[in-house]
Amino acid sequence: MAPQVIIGGPVKILVLNYEYPPIGGGGGRVSQVLGRQLARRGHQITVLTSRIQGMERDDWTDGYRVHRVRCFRRRADRCTVPEMFAYVIASAAPALALARRWRPDIMHVHFAVPTGPVAYLVHRLMSIPYVITAHLGDVPGGVPEQTERLFRWLGRFTVPIWRAASAVTAVSSFTAGLAERAYGISPVVIPNGMDVSRYSTTVRRPSSPIRFVWVGRFQAQKNLLFGLQRLADVQDLDWRLDLVGDGPDREEAEGLTRATGLSDRVTFHGWVTPDQADRVMAGADVLYVTSLSEGLSLVTVQALACGLAIVGSRIGGLTDVVEDGVNGLLCSLEDPEAFVKALRYVCEDPDRLIRMKAASRARAERFDLERITDQYEGVFRAVLARPGAR
Repeated sequence: MAPQVIIGGPVKILVLNYEYPPIGGGGGRVSQVLGRQLARRGHQITVLTSRIQGMERDDWTDGYRVHRVRCFRRRADRCTVPEMFAYVIASAAPALALARRWRPDIMHVHFAVPTGPVAYLVHRLMSIPYVITAHLGDVPGGVPEQTERLFRWLGRFTVPIWRAASAVTAVSSFTAGLAERAYGISPVVIPNGMDVSRYSTTVRRPSSPIRFVWVGRFQAQKNLLFGLQRLADVQDLDWRLDLVGDGPDREEAEGLTRATGLSDRVTFHGWVTPDQADRVMAGADVLYVTSLSEGLSLVTVQALACGLAIVGSRIGGLTDVVEDGVNGLLCSLEDPEAFVKALRYVCEDPDRLIRMKAASRARAERFDLERITDQYEGVFRAVLARPGAR
């Protein structure tokens, strides 16, 4: 007989995510900070995720267990489609074994693809409800330059995964809209959150030179090469750029900085730990985001907490974070000159820039982790309160 969950009391949550720090990007960090906060509130958390060579199979951190499954992934900063398939195959049996042994009340699934199939299997065999959090790349149309062919082949097979979920959340209104169009569902929008209290409320004056920071995977979706070309157009201004991340576009990005004479202005930090990324961002003035698409980048929320202005693409996801002209500037990807003007705008007037930085820090409170955790708890408890739920 299934154990009875006391609504309002502690809940046993199995978190499934194919990426989890130090593997992966923002989606992994989202599950980490949320898991940490839920554990602090007394919930029992176990995470099942991937591991790469050199990592321990089990890790106890912040009061909960992270179990890592070897699934032939080679790099922390990227995951190929074959490696995603390998994750599903390698994680299925451990997920079932863990569910039978630990008996979670609910599963929280980050990314319907590729994590969703694992949760769907456990649900079908053990009737454990699950909640999907969609981040963008797991939704048709979210990152078409990377996933259009994948969804053309597999799209119809993903429908049962979404339909069997007891609830679906999305990290931005843009991501929610894509999921609604693709699957006829209505996700609850819960943005990514940060522990805003960790960051100073004092906004420091802009540096001289102005410091831009760019954080993410060096891949087509992030559009780094375009961003570097726009910075090359404002070499008459005094600025520096910190690039935090790695990926398939790195070699070309390094070549472009040399070809455009930016080598002495641009620092490649590589793939670093979240704490190291925090330190780099804390020393910046402006977050630079030239992505083709974003769900709701945790980096942009972190930028608000750090008190950074944001210059970025006018795309879904960023519009939830940036109020154009107030705490940053949004530019059309079809208008390269708009980015050039925006870069000039934030560099040429320190007083104007500090007002933008202060507006970002004030806006950060909307994404405070306590508030976001409240919303997730509400979703979990609503699912568990339904008749027949575990």
